[in-house]
Amino acid sequence: MTETPRFRQTDAPLTERVEDLLSRLTLPEKIAMLHQHQPAIDRLGIAGFTTGTEALHGLAWKGEATVFPQAIGLATTWNLDLVRRVGEAAGDEVRGLHHKDPSRCGLNVWAPVVNPLRDPRWGRNEEGYAEDPLLAGLVGDAYARGLAGDHPRVLRTAPTLKHFLGYNNETDRCTTSSNLSPRVLREYELPAFQRPIASGSAVAVMASYNLVNGRPAHVTPYLNDDLRTWTDGEVFVVSDAFAPSNLADPMEQAYYPDHAESHAAALQAGIDSFTDSDDRSYVTVERVTEAMRRDLIKEEDVDRAIRRALTLRIRLGEFDPHDTNPYAEVTSDVINSPAHQELSREAARESITLLKAECCLLPLDPAKHRTVAVIGPHAGVNYTDWYSGSLPYSVTARDGLAEVFGADRVLYAEGADRIALRLGDRYLAADAEGVRLVDEVASFDVFDWGNGVVTLRSTASQQFLRTDGTRLVADSKGPADWVVHEMFRLDARPDGTVALRSHSSPGNPELGSVTAQLDLGPRAARFTLETLVDGAADAADVAASADAVVVLLGNHPLVNGRETEDRVDLKLPPAQDRLLREVFNANHNTALVLVSSYPYAVEWADVHLPAVLWMSHAGQELGHALADVLTGRADPGGRLTQTWYRSACELPDILDYDIITNDATYQYYRGTPLYPFGHGLSHTTFDYSNLDVSQSSAAPGDTVTVTVWVTNTGRKPGSEVVQLYTHQQLSRVKQPLRQLRGFDKVMLAPGESKLVTFELAVDDLKFWDITSDRFVVETARHKIMVGRSASDIRLTETLSVRGTRIGPRPALERPIPAVDHDEYSGITLVANGDPVRGEAVRATEDGAWCCLAGIDLTGAREVAVGGDGPAVILRLDDPYAGDELATVTPGGSAAATETDGVHDLYLVLDAGSRVSEITFRS
Repeated sequence: MTETPRFRQTDAPLTERVEDLLSRLTLPEKIAMLHQHQPAIDRLGIAGFTTGTEALHGLAWKGEATVFPQAIGLATTWNLDLVRRVGEAAGDEVRGLHHKDPSRCGLNVWAPVVNPLRDPRWGRNEEGYAEDPLLAGLVGDAYARGLAGDHPRVLRTAPTLKHFLGYNNETDRCTTSSNLSPRVLREYELPAFQRPIASGSAVAVMASYNLVNGRPAHVTPYLNDDLRTWTDGEVFVVSDAFAPSNLADPMEQAYYPDHAESHAAALQAGIDSFTDSDDRSYVTVERVTEAMRRDLIKEEDVDRAIRRALTLRIRLGEFDPHDTNPYAEVTSDVINSPAHQELSREAARESITLLKAECCLLPLDPAKHRTVAVIGPHAGVNYTDWYSGSLPYSVTARDGLAEVFGADRVLYAEGADRIALRLGDRYLAADAEGVRLVDEVASFDVFDWGNGVVTLRSTASQQFLRTDGTRLVADSKGPADWVVHEMFRLDARPDGTVALRSHSSPGNPELGSVTAQLDLGPRAARFTLETLVDGAADAADVAASADAVVVLLGNHPLVNGRETEDRVDLKLPPAQDRLLREVFNANHNTALVLVSSYPYAVEWADVHLPAVLWMSHAGQELGHALADVLTGRADPGGRLTQTWYRSACELPDILDYDIITNDATYQYYRGTPLYPFGHGLSHTTFDYSNLDVSQSSAAPGDTVTVTVWVTNTGRKPGSEVVQLYTHQQLSRVKQPLRQLRGFDKVMLAPGESKLVTFELAVDDLKFWDITSDRFVVETARHKIMVGRSASDIRLTETLSVRGTRIGPRPALERPIPAVDHDEYSGITLVANGDPVRGEAVRATEDGAWCCLAGIDLTGAREVAVGGDGPAVILRLDDPYAGDELATVTPGGSAAATETDGVHDLYLVLDAGSRVSEITFRS
C-alpha cells in the first residue's frame, strides 16, 4: 500500500507538509507557480490554483450573488459583529461557487481594502472603511475574520489586504509617489494593515500600484522589514494587475532597466505571486527564468515565495481528505440564500446615516403622510460598482416605500431633463441599430453626473447611448464595464449650439464628436438643444401634490470617481442640485437621501432641508432598508467614518499625503466640518453622564478603565455609538487634536441606561519619535473625551501620563536621517539612490528647507552630508537669517563653525539637491 504523502497528512505540522510538497517540485514547476494562474501538476495530483477572487462586499464578477452595501457602508455601521457576519456570508458564497466550479472561483480572496480614507476625492473611496487607521483596521479585521473563518486548521477563504502602501489617489496612480514621513507612515498608514495581520485574520496582502517615497511599492522594504514582522505565520504577497511590468515599462515607472531585473527585485523584496499579462503565465516564467540565468536570483529566492504559496493552499484544505475539511460541504445553494438576503437588509439598514433631522418630518407616518413623492435619479434604480456581484433582484427606494404606503400613494419622478438634438430641421435619433437623422422629433433623457459628464437614454429604445469608438448605438442598460462607453458631453458653443461628444476618462476612448457616423464630415455637428421636458420643474409639480418628499441624489459608481479616476471636487452635479432646490421650493417637507460612494459638500441642503440622510450604494435590499429607517421601523444606525467638508478648498493637494503638516483628516483638521467624523443622529435622543477614569495618572504598561453612563432620553428605541477620543496636551511634536481610541455601539429602549466601559492601554498613547526611531509614550497630560462624534464631545477628564521625556538629539551620537525632520518647505521624499532601501529628501525648488529641531551640537566640528546635487547650506535656528554652520556639497564634508548647545538645524537646498543623512564628527 502506498503511503500517503506527508503534505496530504492533516495531522502533520503545517511546516512539514509545506516542506514535503516543496521538495517534490522541480524548479520549472516552482517558477510556473509564481504567476497568478498556477498550473496543475498532474504527476502529484495537484490541481491548478488561481489567486484573486473579488469579494469586497460580497462575491463579485461571477454572476448573481448577494450584494451587500459597499465597504464604506459596512464600516459606517460601526458594528464589528455585523461586518464579520457579512464576511462569513461572502466567504461561504465563495466556497459555494468553488464547490460548484473550482476553476471559475478560487479561494484566495482579494479583500478587504484597509487603506485609510485620507482624502474623500479618492476615486476608490467606496472600497475603504475609514479615515481613521484604528477604525479601518478593526473593520478590516472583522471582515477578514469572517472571510477566513475560525477553524484552527482550515481557512474558509484566504483574505488579502489591499493595497500596501500609501495608496489614496487614482489619477496617474502608477507613476505618482506618496510622501510618507516617518510619523505618517508609522502612526497612520501601517496600523490599519497591522491589526488584521497580527490577529491572523488576514493571511495575504496586495502591493499597490504607486511609489512610496520614490520607490515602487512592489519593491518597498516595508514588505519584509515591517509587514512580515507582525506575525509568526507566513504572509503571502500578491502583485496588483500588471504592476510587475510597470516596474520596467518605460511608459510607467521605468525603475529598472529590464523586466528580468525588476522581477528579481520584486521577488527579493517579498512579492510571491505575479499578477501580470492576464492568463499568459509564460511572460512571468520567461522573465524569472532570465533573471536566474543572469544570476540575479537564486533558487532559494523562488523557494521562499513558493513556500508561502503552498502554506496558503494547504491552509485552505486543498490537499485534505474531503471529510476533514469543515467547508467542503458548502454548496452553491448558499448564494443569495434567504439568510443572506436578510443579512443584506440588516447591513444596509444599519449603514444609513441621519445627518440632519428637524422635528415633524421623520419618521414618515402612513397615517399622517397620505402621499409620498419619491424623486431623483436614485429613486427607481439601484446601482452597483465595479467590485459588486450581479444583483439577483433589486428593491429600489420607490419599491420599498410602496410596500409600506401602498403603490397608489407613492408618487414618482425621475427628475431627468428630456431633450432633442436638432440639426437644421431634422433630429438625432438612436436605437439598437445605431443613430440617424429623422424628420420627426426624437428625444433623450439626460442624467447629469457632474463635471459636464452625462449619460443619455434614448426614449425610442429605453436604452442608453454608447460608443465603441467607431459607431453609436442605444442598446446599453447603462455603465457596467471597466471601460465605460456610455459617457458623453454636451459641449456648449458660443453661438448657443452644442456638440455631442463621447467623454474620455482613464481607460476610455479619446474625446470625439459623434458626427462621422452621420456623414457630416470631420467637424462636430452644431446641434440645437431643445428641452422637451424640464425634469426639475416636472418633479417639483409632483412634489407639490405630496404630503412628504424623498429626493434621492448621488453618484453613478462608474462615472466621475472610480478606479483610475479621482474626483475633482465635492459638489453635487449641477442638474441634481437644481432638482433638489426646485423640489424643496415646491414642498418644504422634503428629505434628501444621498446615495453615494463618497461625501458631498451639501451645505445648502444642510441649511434649508429638515432632513438629510446618507447611505452608500447598498445592494439589492436598499429600498427595504431605507423604508425601514424613513418610517421609523428601524433606527438609522450609521455614523460617518469620514469628515464631510464644506468644500474641496479645505483639502490639500490629493497627492500630498502628509496629514500632519496639512491639518488633514479629523485628527488634525482645525476647521468646522459640514458633518464631523463619527457623526450620525437617531430617531431618539441620548444623554451622557458620570464619566469616570479609574486613575488620575498612569505609566506605560498600565491600562486605564474609562466608564460613562448613556441614557436613551427619547420616546423610541435607538442605537448609539459611544466614542472615546484622547488628545495629548503637551508634546515635543504636533499631536492630533483628537484621536479615536475606542467605541461601543449600544441599543437602548426609551428611558434605558447603560454603563459603557472602555479599556485604554497607556501604551496605545504612543507616537513615533524621530529622534530615536521608535515609538514612545511621552510624559504629558491627556484629555479623555467621550461623545457622539469627533466634534460632539459630551464629557471630558484628564489623565496624567508618566512616560519618556524627549531631550535634544546629540549630533555626535549617530547619523541623522534627513527624512527625520520636523518641518519643511519645498521638499519631497525620495529613494536615497539605493534601489533596495533608504530614503532621502529632495528639493523641488530653490531655497527649499527642512528643519531638524533640537540638535545638541556640542563638540561637533565637522559635518558630512550624504546624497547628491547642489550644495546644501546648514543654518542655525532660522532657514533664511540664521547663522551659517557650514556649506556642504552632498557626498562630501566640510568644517563646521564652532557652535555648542542645542539648536534647530535647517538644511537649505536648491532644486535637485538630494540629502539622505547628516553626520557630525568631533
